[in-house]
Amino acid sequence: MRIAVPNKGRLHDPTMRLLERAGLHVRDGADRKLYADTVDPEVTVLFARAADIPEYVADGAAACGITGLDQVRESEVDLADLIDLEFGRCRLVLAAPEEGSVKTVDDLAGGTVATEFPNVTRQFLADRGVEADVAEVSGATELTPHVDIADAIVDITSTGTTLRMNRLEVVEEVLESSVHLFAHPDRADDPKVRQVETALGSVVAADGKRYLMMNVPEGRLEAVEDVIPGMGGPTVMDVAGSDALAVHVVVDEREVFETITRLKEAGATDILVTEIERLVE
Repeated sequence: MRIAVPNKGRLHDPTMRLLERAGLHVRDGADRKLYADTVDPEVTVLFARAADIPEYVADGAAACGITGLDQVRESEVDLADLIDLEFGRCRLVLAAPEEGSVKTVDDLAGGTVATEFPNVTRQFLADRGVEADVAEVSGATELTPHVDIADAIVDITSTGTTLRMNRLEVVEEVLESSVHLFAHPDRADDPKVRQVETALGSVVAADGKRYLMMNVPEGRLEAVEDVIPGMGGPTVMDVAGSDALAVHVVVDEREVFETITRLKEAGATDILVTEIERLVE
């Protein structure tokens, strides 16, 4: 089974780290290679441009692929969206010159929008009932309104810094995007595809979580359980040769600081906090 992944750009390194954490170590994934084996003899990685991955999956060259939701929407191919991998977050926005006349989408009627995402842009304008020309460009989109090529642009932004540097302001959000795992509709239920989905999902589920282990006097168990904001009830085990209990629980990282203080007040001792690599729910 082949998984198509970005061969370069801002999505490449996070994708490779995700595969590594999921246990799919990629062997000899050097630059300019098209394929690479993984530790699983049934899984091969196919390196491709992020924008081309939807077509590779749709055509059957790969059973599944990791790329941005914006790329799949732009390609207009029918893929099964298996899981949001929760990185590569960005927004596709409609932006126009700060001092210009375009302040709403309706102001674009009869005008021109420059973009690297013509299909998404046309659909957005159609949904809003606005007729405007769409000029496809392959770079330097932010410059087009300043050289009279377009009245506005639709482009990717993460922080908005580039837009502000080019004296552009956001008129409206077109699409919120992040990196997902997609599959060919006919392959989405394959056991190996589901295995990959579970492996990647376990890494996503573990992000922002911590594993707490502690000893608790038997008489203080109820008080400790009232403190723990974990995923369901804690795991409670006897401690050999002691009247204490071992309590294990998964909690959100942002709650660890306050939780430890309250656990100590409730009678817990020997509290150990560890990171979680993977969490299969």
